[in-house]
Amino acid sequence: MFVKYLHWVGMAACLVLIAGCFLPWGYYADPQIVREADRLFTGFYSYKQYYGKPGIIFSFFALLIVVFMLLPKIWAKRANLFMSAFMLAYGIRTFIVFSACYYNYCPQKMIGLYLMLSCTVVIMLASVFPNVSLSDKK
Repeated sequence: MFVKYLHWVGMAACLVLIAGCFLPWGYYADPQIVREADRLFTGFYSYKQYYGKPGIIFSFFALLIVVFMLLPKIWAKRANLFMSAFMLAYGIRTFIVFSACYYNYCPQKMIGLYLMLSCTVVIMLASVFPNVSLSDKK
Protein backbone atom coordinates (compact mmCIF):
# COMPACT_ATOMS: atom_id res chain seq x y z
CA MET A 1 0.00 0.00 0.00
CA PHE A 2 2.83 2.40 0.82
CA VAL A 3 4.53 1.59 -2.49
CA LYS A 4 1.60 3.23 -4.29
CA TYR A 5 2.44 6.58 -2.67
CA LEU A 6 6.22 6.19 -2.71
CA HIS A 7 6.29 7.81 -6.14
CA TRP A 8 4.88 11.05 -4.73
CA VAL A 9 7.02 10.84 -1.61
CA GLY A 10 10.09 10.59 -3.84
CA MET A 11 9.11 13.71 -5.75
CA ALA A 12 8.52 15.56 -2.49
CA ALA A 13 11.93 14.38 -1.26
CA CYS A 14 13.51 15.88 -4.39
CA LEU A 15 11.95 19.25 -3.64
CA VAL A 16 12.93 19.05 0.04
CA LEU A 17 16.48 18.17 -1.03
CA ILE A 18 16.68 21.31 -3.15
CA ALA A 19 15.41 23.40 -0.22
CA GLY A 20 17.82 21.61 2.13
CA CYS A 21 20.78 22.72 0.05
CA PHE A 22 20.04 26.30 1.16
CA LEU A 23 19.91 25.36 4.85
CA PRO A 24 23.09 25.35 6.99
CA TRP A 25 25.03 22.09 6.80
CA GLY A 26 27.76 22.76 9.30
CA TYR A 27 29.31 25.33 11.58
CA TYR A 28 33.11 25.42 11.57
CA ALA A 29 34.64 27.09 14.65
CA ASP A 30 38.01 27.58 12.98
CA PRO A 31 39.90 30.65 14.28
CA GLN A 32 41.47 31.10 10.83
CA ILE A 33 38.04 32.08 9.50
CA VAL A 34 37.64 35.68 10.63
CA ARG A 35 34.06 36.50 9.67
CA GLU A 36 31.32 34.75 11.58
CA ALA A 37 29.16 34.40 8.44
CA ASP A 38 31.94 32.46 6.71
CA ARG A 39 31.87 29.76 9.37
CA LEU A 40 28.39 28.58 8.36
CA PHE A 41 28.57 26.21 5.38
CA THR A 42 25.64 25.34 3.14
CA GLY A 43 25.24 23.27 -0.01
CA PHE A 44 26.09 26.31 -2.09
CA TYR A 45 28.75 27.91 0.08
CA SER A 46 31.91 26.80 1.82
CA TYR A 47 34.81 28.99 2.90
CA LYS A 48 36.93 29.76 -0.19
CA GLN A 49 34.93 26.98 -1.92
CA TYR A 50 37.17 24.34 -0.33
CA TYR A 51 34.33 21.80 -0.40
CA GLY A 52 32.86 22.98 -3.68
CA LYS A 53 29.17 23.53 -4.35
CA PRO A 54 27.44 20.16 -4.03
CA GLY A 55 24.07 21.92 -3.93
CA ILE A 56 24.30 22.58 -7.67
CA ILE A 57 24.74 18.88 -8.44
CA PHE A 58 22.00 17.84 -6.02
CA SER A 59 19.58 20.41 -7.44
CA PHE A 60 20.29 19.42 -11.04
CA PHE A 61 19.81 15.70 -10.46
CA ALA A 62 16.77 16.23 -8.21
CA LEU A 63 15.00 18.23 -10.92
CA LEU A 64 15.94 15.63 -13.53
CA ILE A 65 14.67 12.82 -11.30
CA VAL A 66 11.33 14.61 -10.81
CA VAL A 67 10.93 14.95 -14.58
CA PHE A 68 11.82 11.28 -15.12
CA MET A 69 9.41 10.18 -12.36
CA LEU A 70 6.60 11.90 -14.23
CA LEU A 71 7.42 10.23 -17.56
CA PRO A 72 5.63 6.90 -18.08
CA LYS A 73 8.50 5.37 -20.06
CA ILE A 74 10.57 2.39 -18.95
CA TRP A 75 13.84 4.01 -20.07
CA ALA A 76 13.05 6.97 -17.80
CA LYS A 77 12.61 4.64 -14.83
CA ARG A 78 15.93 2.93 -15.55
CA ALA A 79 17.75 6.22 -15.97
CA ASN A 80 16.09 7.40 -12.77
CA LEU A 81 17.46 4.40 -10.91
CA PHE A 82 20.99 5.15 -12.15
CA MET A 83 20.77 8.85 -11.27
CA SER A 84 19.36 8.21 -7.81
CA ALA A 85 22.10 5.66 -7.07
CA PHE A 86 24.70 8.22 -8.16
CA MET A 87 23.04 10.86 -6.00
CA LEU A 88 22.97 8.55 -2.97
CA ALA A 89 26.66 7.76 -3.36
CA TYR A 90 27.47 11.45 -3.82
CA GLY A 91 25.33 12.26 -0.78
CA ILE A 92 27.26 9.80 1.39
CA ARG A 93 30.54 11.24 0.12
CA THR A 94 29.34 14.80 0.80
CA PHE A 95 28.19 13.87 4.29
CA ILE A 96 31.61 12.43 5.09
CA VAL A 97 33.45 15.44 3.67
CA PHE A 98 31.31 18.06 5.40
CA SER A 99 31.27 16.29 8.77
CA ALA A 100 34.93 15.23 8.96
CA CYS A 101 37.32 16.85 11.41
CA TYR A 102 40.37 18.72 10.18
CA TYR A 103 43.29 20.28 12.09
CA ASN A 104 41.70 19.40 15.46
CA TYR A 105 38.50 21.27 14.53
CA CYS A 106 35.35 19.21 14.30
CA PRO A 107 32.38 20.93 12.69
CA GLN A 108 28.99 21.12 14.27
CA LYS A 109 26.69 19.15 11.99
CA MET A 110 23.44 20.97 11.30
CA ILE A 111 19.99 20.09 9.97
CA GLY A 112 20.72 20.60 6.27
CA LEU A 113 23.36 17.87 6.22
CA TYR A 114 21.05 15.30 7.78
CA LEU A 115 18.19 16.41 5.54
CA MET A 116 20.36 16.00 2.44
CA LEU A 117 21.35 12.45 3.36
CA SER A 118 17.85 11.32 4.34
CA CYS A 119 16.31 12.79 1.17
CA THR A 120 18.79 10.94 -1.04
CA VAL A 121 17.87 7.67 0.69
CA VAL A 122 14.14 8.32 0.15
CA ILE A 123 14.76 9.22 -3.50
CA MET A 124 16.66 5.98 -3.96
CA LEU A 125 13.78 3.97 -2.45
CA ALA A 126 11.29 5.75 -4.69
CA SER A 127 13.41 4.92 -7.73
CA VAL A 128 13.77 1.25 -6.80
CA PHE A 129 9.97 0.91 -6.63
CA PRO A 130 8.70 2.98 -9.58
CA ASN A 131 5.06 3.69 -10.28
CA VAL A 132 4.69 1.75 -13.53
CA SER A 133 1.69 0.04 -15.04
CA LEU A 134 2.43 -3.07 -17.04
CA SER A 135 0.34 -3.85 -20.07
CA ASP A 136 -0.15 -7.14 -21.87
CA LYS A 137 1.00 -6.87 -25.46
CA LYS A 138 0.68 -9.95 -27.63
